Amino acid sequence: MLRKLIPAAVLVALWIVPAAAQVNQGIQDSNLSIPLNQKPPRTREEIERQNARDRDYDAAMKKIPDKKSSGDPWGDIRPNKSTTAKNKQQ
Repeated sequence: MLRKLIPAAVLVALWIVPAAAQVNQGIQDSNLSIPLNQKPPRTREEIERQNARDRDYDAAMKKIPDKKSSGDPWGDIRPNKSTTAKNKQQ
């Protein structure tokens, strides 16, 4: 019976340890609780820099011309319709 109990206890311990490590517990030190999954709020300078990057990105995207796509992806490979019609008549 002890031969079955020890491996079962080891398996349970192997399942519990990773699950316990995933529990979100903040740092608690003298009434100071810092959650681990939150970022500190951004400063005004960081927000302004991000907005400037967004404006620059939008301006760059407007400079790129629209690509005209044809409806036929095999258009370069197939012969023109006018040449095939002439070949059939001859």
